Amino acid sequence: MASSTARQPNILFILSDDQGPWALGCAGNQDIHTPTLDALAADGTRLENYFCVSPVCSPARASLMTGQIPSRHGVHDYLTGVEVGAQAPDYLAGQEIFTDALADHGYRMGLSGKWHLGANDAPRKGFVHWYGLEGGGSPYLGATMYRNGTREEVTDYLTDIITDDAHAFLDREAARKEPFFLTVNYTAPHKPWKGQHPKEFQDLYADCAFDSCPQEEPHPWQPTVDGVAIGGEPDVRAALVGYFAAVSAMDAAIAGLLEHLEKLGIAENTLVIFSSDNGFNCGHHGVWGKGNGTFPQNMYDSSVKVPAIFHWPGRIAAGQLRQELLSAYDVAATILDLAGLDPAPFETGPGSSFAPLLRTDSTPEAGGTADARAGNAVVVYDEYGPVRMIRTRDFKYVHRHPHGPHELYDLAADPGERMNLMHDAVAHPAVAGLRSRLAGWFAQHGVPEFDGASLPVAGAGQHSPLPAGVLGASGPDPLGAFTAPNWDGF
Repeated sequence: MASSTARQPNILFILSDDQGPWALGCAGNQDIHTPTLDALAADGTRLENYFCVSPVCSPARASLMTGQIPSRHGVHDYLTGVEVGAQAPDYLAGQEIFTDALADHGYRMGLSGKWHLGANDAPRKGFVHWYGLEGGGSPYLGATMYRNGTREEVTDYLTDIITDDAHAFLDREAARKEPFFLTVNYTAPHKPWKGQHPKEFQDLYADCAFDSCPQEEPHPWQPTVDGVAIGGEPDVRAALVGYFAAVSAMDAAIAGLLEHLEKLGIAENTLVIFSSDNGFNCGHHGVWGKGNGTFPQNMYDSSVKVPAIFHWPGRIAAGQLRQELLSAYDVAATILDLAGLDPAPFETGPGSSFAPLLRTDSTPEAGGTADARAGNAVVVYDEYGPVRMIRTRDFKYVHRHPHGPHELYDLAADPGERMNLMHDAVAHPAVAGLRSRLAGWFAQHGVPEFDGASLPVAGAGQHSPLPAGVLGASGPDPLGAFTAPNWDGF
């Protein structure tokens, strides 16, 4: 049957879409109902300070797969344009992704749900099963899927459609001797929200006060379309009900998958990972949306932090909460390490395996990132086109090329990121060092032809790959790769 040796675990990788780090009961949210994920965290390890690489879908997902940053893999915004068929570009063509390594070592690969990295209908290397969403978003009723390249129109609730497909994969693979890797990529809780989700889950929030999502005054940088926040919906309460219902419906679906592993007798040797592609604000900071919920794009923790839970009975520590600063660019190496494979090919960039932090014999000092190996304080970095972030335990500095506005937050004194110290009359002593480290890190890990610092990325989408060998430039888009905003006032 599917892998029964601890050396080669089966891997169930579950990825949500636009789930803020605050949108879990085990993260302290008393409004939301996530009993399955709470239990998974209680029996596994949850990461409190885990960051996406870019606070928007496609570049975040590309970095998960490659272990590289947008300024090296070339995906700088969510993808639009031609996404299926012979003319659809594969944005990661020619780049090594961690699933290639798993396939090379005998894993049977499966995908159920969203891909959104171009050529969404085309199975990647080693995938014996591919059930991919046509684009990056979809209504929850009436989605278009591609089963191993063949188009299917589905009418049932999309979360259940994706889950049912994953169940079928587990049934087929459980009797085989090879280990499997199955990625279940939900669209939940990405909008649309109002009237999109099963009544039983909407009813959970009929009387909810949503204290976890205070509706602040709209952020001055928040774009609108017809007067509605770009990342939100006109009926704010219905949007909150729908967002929370989407998370709870997904939680219930995951419960079924975990029960299925138990029924098949493979739960003990299946590594289960849960995370999200990027964070989200449901009124936090006066923003509805993620990094492109504002223009210029933002790097608030609610946008760049994501949930992360790792679970493997007897192998990953139970009931553990890790506080280290970790990034999605570390995940490719970490998965290979946990699978008993060499992580080194995915440690040539910014990331490195943090598997030592997760194992049952871990200590608070175990593991680390490439920066830690170099003897530096552990930090994480983010980018979204010309917007870049360096975050240490004590400070966050956001630099916007070419002219700003820039931000500096003293996170020890101001964890809510309310007081931008760049407004102070005298430059803060931390700025020069943070700015230097930020510039040096991106020079080390990016490549000139894909460098986002001078690209006109506005958070309105990328519709073609960047031609290799062509430098970006500010101002009008010389490459024709990025969509101009059509928001109110732009």
